[in-house]
Amino acid sequence: MRDPDRVPLQDLDAHHEPLRAELAAAALRVLASGHFIAGAEVAALESEIGLALAVHHAVGVSSGSDGLLAALMACGVGPGVEVVTTPFSFFASLGSILRLGARPVFADIDADTFNLDPEAACARITPRTRAVLPVHLFGRAARLAVLAERCRQGSIALVEDAAQAVGASQVDEARSDQPRGLGALSRAAVLSFFPSKNLGGFGDGGMVLTHDADLAARLRLLRSHGAAVKHLHQAVGGNFRLDELQAALLRVKLPHLSRWTARRREIASHYRERLAELPLRLPPPDPGCVWNQFVVRVPDGQRDRLRAHLARAGVDSAVYYPLPLHLQPAVSALGWRRGDFPEAERAADEALALPIFPELTAGEVDRVADALRAFYAG
Repeated sequence: MRDPDRVPLQDLDAHHEPLRAELAAAALRVLASGHFIAGAEVAALESEIGLALAVHHAVGVSSGSDGLLAALMACGVGPGVEVVTTPFSFFASLGSILRLGARPVFADIDADTFNLDPEAACARITPRTRAVLPVHLFGRAARLAVLAERCRQGSIALVEDAAQAVGASQVDEARSDQPRGLGALSRAAVLSFFPSKNLGGFGDGGMVLTHDADLAARLRLLRSHGAAVKHLHQAVGGNFRLDELQAALLRVKLPHLSRWTARRREIASHYRERLAELPLRLPPPDPGCVWNQFVVRVPDGQRDRLRAHLARAGVDSAVYYPLPLHLQPAVSALGWRRGDFPEAERAADEALALPIFPELTAGEVDRVADALRAFYAG
């Protein structure tokens, strides 16, 4: 049972408790099989996720980070080329570019959604651009139609970092009645099964989604050290394989994803109603968002004070992300400075994530809202 005096950011024990017997049976099934790598469980999960997300090919990989690396490799990213991406994300998006010897080129974000500004990204494309890597941050699909068309015209790979956005849909700006799933406008979309994700495993894991059969075949080659046949290596790849145990456990959870997503959307709506009158900047409504995080913006330099107040009230919160990518110490030699991407920097100063997970009760949402209201009541 949860501590009655605390509202956690997430509660994986409560999340897994109803599935405990099924999860144990799945784990025992794998142990009894004696087959732990590249077996029937991974193949079945790939098929089931492909059906669930309406994508032709799903390729299981060892993590979301490795999925980004493999997807960019499969699209020809390497030394001497550029990849346009966002400065406001988890480090894996930037790290995957740097690990391939490519040059990251940042474009600033949209202030309302935290996602890559598509017009700004288009403006950063040059003849050296090999790929564009938008991130669907906090479960909200980035606007891709303009970027997809620009990439198509320039024979540039569009690769979606959908690590936080399993099941999200995006709206074609030209046809607002036509939502599109992950991978519909791109060469590939990459999922993460890190435990805190909406479809989380029990360790690391990920998947690359694509409608391109040739790209899927390339990914399957790269994830096994570039070998389709044992000891015959056609390319330099890596050990990017999803293991059987993670796949079996994820298969138990996958049928519940749509219900969990619906509950996250209910919680987000509840927050929006209760917090509407506060001087917070709320995330805009979005029927395709899957709400991996519910992130508000706290203006006027009050974020840290508000967070301390919430902690005293027994409400957990988190900051995603306190330092934008262009200011990270690991890339200081590349020469970016504060002021280069002002919207990303402002987001890093203001963003605050509130508790959101399927088992969060209406009473707990009210408790979070009451704590926020008390802060602004003085």
